[in-house]
Amino acid sequence: MRSLGKALQMFALAVLPLAMLMEATDMLGRRTGVSDMVVMMVAGVAAFLLGRLIEGYAAG
Repeated sequence: MRSLGKALQMFALAVLPLAMLMEATDMLGRRTGVSDMVVMMVAGVAAFLLGRLIEGYAAG
């Protein structure tokens, strides 16, 4: 379980900069793609928190 938590944290740390990069380079394909970036960032934060909770419960 601890490795699953760490994997979720690493995934989240990769998604957050990726969302900003995709918005900055207009890879989202829309002029107002900010909503897509926000959804990706919220998903990244949620994945990081879930990974942290899983890691914490596995260690305890």
